[in-house]
Amino acid sequence: QVQLLEAGGGLVHAGGSLRLSCAASGRTLSRHTVAWFRQTPGKEREFVAALFRSNTNAYYKDSVKGRFTISRDNTKNTVYLQMNSLQPEDTAVYYCAADLSLILSSLRRHTEYDYWGQGTQVTVSS
Repeated sequence: QVQLLEAGGGLVHAGGSLRLSCAASGRTLSRHTVAWFRQTPGKEREFVAALFRSNTNAYYKDSVKGRFTISRDNTKNTVYLQMNSLQPEDTAVYYCAADLSLILSSLRRHTEYDYWGQGTQVTVSS
């Protein structure tokens, strides 16, 4: 079992930055696919970014490419999402997710992930 705990959300003005963290306990995440999703009221949870298994290649939602960076620190068993140039449309609850057996073609499907954090609110004011 993996427990995930997000932190780092908050209120920021448009153009600002935030760094989300996702600390894992229970098992090491070094071989897991790790991802960030976000959700707004009434909408389906959407993919934001991921690192596939132990690969260093990152995958991003098109609208966040060049602004967001996902990374992991295996020594701290923690995943990060650096968010720059934030826009009001980035406002959402952000969730960290992890899975050990997910295949690459399922990377963007939230239903394929076994482990989830509780979410952290990010609000970007215009």
